[in-house]
Amino acid sequence: MTIPEISVVIPVYNEEESLPLMFDRLFPVLDTLGYPYEIIFINDGSRDATLPLLLRSWKRRSDVTRIVDFNGNFGQHLAIMAGFEIAKGNIVVTLDADLQNPPEEIPRMIRCVRDGHDVVGTIRRRRRDTFFRVTASRAVNAITNRITGLSLHDYGCMLRAYRRDIIDIINDSTETTAFIPALAQKFAVNPIEIDVDHEERKQGRSKYSLLRLIRLNFDLMTGFSLAPLRAVTMTGILISVMSFIFAAYMFIRRLVIGPEAEGVFTLLAILFLLMGVTISCIGVEGEYVGRIYQEVRRRPRYVVRKIYESDDEISKEAGQ
Repeated sequence: MTIPEISVVIPVYNEEESLPLMFDRLFPVLDTLGYPYEIIFINDGSRDATLPLLLRSWKRRSDVTRIVDFNGNFGQHLAIMAGFEIAKGNIVVTLDADLQNPPEEIPRMIRCVRDGHDVVGTIRRRRRDTFFRVTASRAVNAITNRITGLSLHDYGCMLRAYRRDIIDIINDSTETTAFIPALAQKFAVNPIEIDVDHEERKQGRSKYSLLRLIRLNFDLMTGFSLAPLRAVTMTGILISVMSFIFAAYMFIRRLVIGPEAEGVFTLLAILFLLMGVTISCIGVEGEYVGRIYQEVRRRPRYVVRKIYESDDEISKEAGQ
């Protein structure tokens, strides 16, 4: 395989319906770039016909295609990390397999890198998602920027381009729950964000449930900021001060008016509120403790079953 200038990394999980159309659109776009390229598909433990479809494409275009086959489902971001580990290009592009972000945008992103930008982020214009998903995404973007101190307008769009030096820095990071767009933004010197088209998902369904999105955003916030912990501390201090004032008020009232049984339900409501705040604070602290626990175990971030490249099958038994 010729040393590529462009590497396209595509995580794939149960996308048998989308892959044929992706092949039909992606290869022509890359063929017209004028640069040698490679496409790295990461099969993230798919249970449908995804792997046979990938292998069929690999046999047709083994000169530019490589496949990393995981032995289980490790998640989108770790799949991309596996692609980064073996990518050879000076410019690395990430792309989802569902075609909601069209591959036809890739040439424009490459031009931005050529113009001197080390990270090219994207913002989905006229999103073809449900109203709830779009509204929730905007709220999360705003909150996350506030907490992390970053400036990204669309954390959920994985159509992005990175210069080789940024990829090398990301590869040197050993975190088990790395959120790649935010990690790259942290290291970038001259990033840029551009608007890209967004299409309605025509085949298959989204692999991100509401619970999974919440978990992902917890990883993002706890991985890039101590603001949630500081908020817990300030909340505890505020509640302690308010509780002291309330206790002093009740003591003085008892001395002046005498004991009375009124307000029991109010006190119970306040008690339940304080219990809810306490449990929430413990949950935030637990998120950080959980991250520490994941890191100190030093388990492999993912396990590769096989890598298909060139005209040979190369078995990989060790995880990265």
